[in-house]
Amino acid sequence: MTDSTAQASNSDFDCIVVGSGHAGSCAALAAADAGLKRILIIDKCPEEWAGGNGYFTAGAHRTVHGGLADLLPIVRNVDPIQAQNTDVEPYTHEQFTSDIMRLGDGRSDAGLVKAVVDNSRAAVQWLSERVDVPFTLAFNRQAYLVDGRQRFWGGMALAVQDGGKGLIAAHRKALKDTGIQTWFETPAIELVMEDGAVAGVVVRRAGELVKLSAPAVVLACGGYEASRDLRAKHMGEEWVRAKVRGTPYNTGDGLALGTRVGAALRGDFGGCHSTCWDAHAPADTGDRLLSNQFTKSGYPLGLMLNAHGQRFVDEGADFRNYTYAAYGRAVLRQPGGAAFQVFDARAAGWLRAEEYADGVVRKVYADSAAALADKLVEEGLEDPQQFVKTIEEYNEAVRRFQEEHPERRWDPAVKDGLSTQSSGCALEIPKSNWALPIDQAPFVAVKIACGITFTFGGLAVDPETAAVLSESGAPIKGLFCTGELVGGLYYSNYPGGSGLTAGAVFGRKAGQQAAKLVG
Repeated sequence: MTDSTAQASNSDFDCIVVGSGHAGSCAALAAADAGLKRILIIDKCPEEWAGGNGYFTAGAHRTVHGGLADLLPIVRNVDPIQAQNTDVEPYTHEQFTSDIMRLGDGRSDAGLVKAVVDNSRAAVQWLSERVDVPFTLAFNRQAYLVDGRQRFWGGMALAVQDGGKGLIAAHRKALKDTGIQTWFETPAIELVMEDGAVAGVVVRRAGELVKLSAPAVVLACGGYEASRDLRAKHMGEEWVRAKVRGTPYNTGDGLALGTRVGAALRGDFGGCHSTCWDAHAPADTGDRLLSNQFTKSGYPLGLMLNAHGQRFVDEGADFRNYTYAAYGRAVLRQPGGAAFQVFDARAAGWLRAEEYADGVVRKVYADSAAALADKLVEEGLEDPQQFVKTIEEYNEAVRRFQEEHPERRWDPAVKDGLSTQSSGCALEIPKSNWALPIDQAPFVAVKIACGITFTFGGLAVDPETAAVLSESGAPIKGLFCTGELVGGLYYSNYPGGSGLTAGAVFGRKAGQQAAKLVG
């Protein structure tokens, strides 16, 4: 598009951020901290959809830390008595790096990983102090009360009061207090280039094409998870039936904007964060009220069976926050793209109310596995006899293991090794930890589907500056990237809570580097 095809405008800015979510807000605020005055955020969504996918999260932030004493100064929900009865083990640079690399099968870009890990603690401190994010210890999601103590697990402890809603509310207030404007219902149409450098953005505003000038543009408008066409193109036709977990406005705009000016693509375009999701949730958009409550992450406490009555994953392979982002894909591959989570009375008592309360999810109860199977036929179970057989075989495997290892004790806060695999009996698909029999009435089941959160493929980005790279590997002057649009950080899977942290890390870098262009 040439200048003559866009409406002339006197709208000149120092920095324009495309996307009103967590990462984009971090970029805008960091640019202001670095001295820029004329900062604008644009977003194609209406104002009531501000916040992108960050709004739909639980607000978890994974960070390097030195243990409970290191985190207490930035959390708001721990009194001295609680602190005395809470265990949070330190989480090191090496552990954080290892978690990203092992879940990504060693393919993650080492430079991007290092940038996230090394800057994680400073990023959450900045969010706490600068943005006034109300951090909490995630007792409701990342700890179990064991022997009178709250024991955190899985390398992550930080969340946000009121989850993603609280996170975005803090950002919106900080932006307002800083004097940063957001123009909603203003999609970016094309990047303006002059002498090989970004010089602004052409937007559609009130039905007119308007050229906005700026020497720095930050792309923070998410992946392509809300586009059925792009999911099918990059991930396969089966992904058309995945349910959109968050905003319906992340449809690949950043990829299109970047590649049209020569940006290189990087990362796992067939991969994504996908989780076990309520099968009765909306198909193409998240729910602004229930938000993250559609997540169904209690599977380590029970079993997951498909429509043929068969298990298909090791529910106890690892802590939930190391498996949940990959198990949505496993559910999608089952007959009908759905499955059932099954618990007995003992396990059901440990389920999180925010995900499994009666007013949140449809539950099916019965006094026996056979009666439960019969009821689930109406929900799509095709082979109730196999369903019962699978549970019986699982129970027998658990019993045989317990006979062989009477010293093992169930403990949801550690990988307890309580499994289905003994010398006399071993299931084809094991349950490697937290294996208790499903035998105490009432039995309960919930139907789940695959909820897609964000896609892993994106733009090539310099780890140190967050600058978007061209096919030659050179930075495109004036163009930066943060959030889900950063390509090459995650492959196949990711450790829970690291996405919001990465958005803050690269958002801060982008804002700081944008300020250097203005001088």
